[in-house]
Amino acid sequence: MNVISDTIKYIGVDDLDIDLFESQYVVPEGMSYNSYLIDDEKIAVMDTVDRRKGEQWKANLTAALNGRQPDYLVAHHMEPDHAALIAWMLETYPGLQLVCSAQAVKMLPNFFEGFNFEGRVITVKEGDTLELGRHTLHFITAAMVHWPEVIMSYDSLDKVLFSADGFGKFGALVNETDDWACEARRYYFNICGKYGTQVQSVLKKAATIDIRTICPLHGPVLKGEALAEAVRLYDVWSKYEPESEGILIAYASIHGGTAVAAERLGEILRQKGAPKVVVSDLSREDMAEVIEDAFRYPTVVVAASSYDAGVFPVMHDFLYHLQIKNYQRRKFGIIENGSWAPTAGKVMRSMIEAMKDCEIVGPMVTIRSRMKTTDEPLLEQLADSLL
Repeated sequence: MNVISDTIKYIGVDDLDIDLFESQYVVPEGMSYNSYLIDDEKIAVMDTVDRRKGEQWKANLTAALNGRQPDYLVAHHMEPDHAALIAWMLETYPGLQLVCSAQAVKMLPNFFEGFNFEGRVITVKEGDTLELGRHTLHFITAAMVHWPEVIMSYDSLDKVLFSADGFGKFGALVNETDDWACEARRYYFNICGKYGTQVQSVLKKAATIDIRTICPLHGPVLKGEALAEAVRLYDVWSKYEPESEGILIAYASIHGGTAVAAERLGEILRQKGAPKVVVSDLSREDMAEVIEDAFRYPTVVVAASSYDAGVFPVMHDFLYHLQIKNYQRRKFGIIENGSWAPTAGKVMRSMIEAMKDCEIVGPMVTIRSRMKTTDEPLLEQLADSLL
């Protein structure tokens, strides 16, 4: 349950109708758009929600206000799933002031063409405060976690960090389970994964203040042991360190021959004592899940068919995703397949070599259409080099 304190109320909404978050991430358990209200001498509303669920949010807001007028709308992040109703708020409540970063001010016309924000915006930066009465908000710059305008705010009375997209996760709150890390991990690496340095900067700032509660813009409110574990995992993830021992084998197979080789390597690795082996079909499994596993484990094997003198497209897409997410400090093995002129290995090697501190171990295994008994010794050698 999203219980924060006597004076901080949850007014967010669940979206159970959405199929793809950001038009690319499957969310079978839906999505939450979180928003909060601080009830004090001055009332602060912390972010709005996606327009998809705007009417429900307006009802939640009206109920929480209980006839009062809000004084401030704090916009931590300008993405439309959190900021879609900024103009509506300013139109509906004439005395309302929008509180946001200078970079967010520059973005406002991008989303609200023709709206006059003159005299309605308070710009804040690192170290600025906003007095509400008993509550004081302290603002923290969090640029590139994961947009440049992002700020976080800390309520020193209830010791609450409003963390924007930080510490968020996929899934509606009505479907929330005790396993926060699973969908938080997939969310982190696919949404924020590129920006580990910036996340580390925010974690260092957070370590200097007494945080008892984290209120993210997606997912559950975090307290106690759940909060401590979330911070620990964010530290590991943002340092690009492996979280668990194991090997991911990601394959892209056209007619099944590459799939057989990938599965066979998985069997060999298990027989040799690998603590965990995950074999994923890039053509059929959720790409975001495979990206998550690539970051989770220290070792990855890529196995792909050659295609049009290159590599089968889903493998190119997988490695491209790793590149743009700043993937680094991992060990790779390569299996290629080609019936007459294998080219997949060369393409995969060049893409891996473009990543920071990634080691390719050998031998590279070349399959000719279908695995043969003569391929077994090379798979054994590759397995030994991976362990």
